[in-house]
Amino acid sequence: MTRTSILEPDPTAAAPADATRVAVSTVIFTLRRAADSEHASVFLPLVRRTRDPHEGLWALPGGWLDAAESLDAAASRTLGETTGLAPSYLEQLYAFGAVDRSPTRAVSIVYWALVRSDEIPGDDIENVRWFDAATLPRLAFDHNEIVDYALWRLRNKVGYSRIAHGLLADAFTLAELREVYESILGRRLDPANFRRQVENSGNLIPTDRFRTGSHRPARLYRYNQEVELADRGPLVPRH
Repeated sequence: MTRTSILEPDPTAAAPADATRVAVSTVIFTLRRAADSEHASVFLPLVRRTRDPHEGLWALPGGWLDAAESLDAAASRTLGETTGLAPSYLEQLYAFGAVDRSPTRAVSIVYWALVRSDEIPGDDIENVRWFDAATLPRLAFDHNEIVDYALWRLRNKVGYSRIAHGLLADAFTLAELREVYESILGRRLDPANFRRQVENSGNLIPTDRFRTGSHRPARLYRYNQEVELADRGPLVPRH
């Protein structure tokens, strides 16, 4: 799939000299295995800018807020138009508005989203590339700072919510769940301790199904849907 229209806030667009413009950007996380690694890592898509300022640098997908749309609708629209993604989990992260973050006064309302690898439409979208969050290049504007904050929020939230569900299928093994935690936290976890903690949390419901393979069958679990994924998610975009 190729998209030739890539939205990106253009600080030189016509606007009153003293106007403050509002942009909406999204940090989208997924898990992937690099070709040279047996462990999954956190990846995110970036868009290469095709105009100044910062022409040629990578940036978060986003665009300007239209006067007649809500923030949630703008986040869904700009994300779909730039990356083709429509994640089920979408949460408002923070507002970034340092005076010197852009040549003209601009405030970015940043959302973050989680997608499973099988929800990604493909890697052939023009000017879009997926990067390992741990080894990002220098990004346009203050987007390195934004990604760092989103990662901090993700690592904190995984400890007290069922946010890991956004990166898993509806049914999963404890080993698959542990891999999600390890990828987000950036460290290995003791399997026995992890099993004991998650089984005692009340968040998981064991099913009667098993995953078979070269090893012993592994029971499949599902999340207790009565436990919220996050404070505001999953959101249904409002138009």
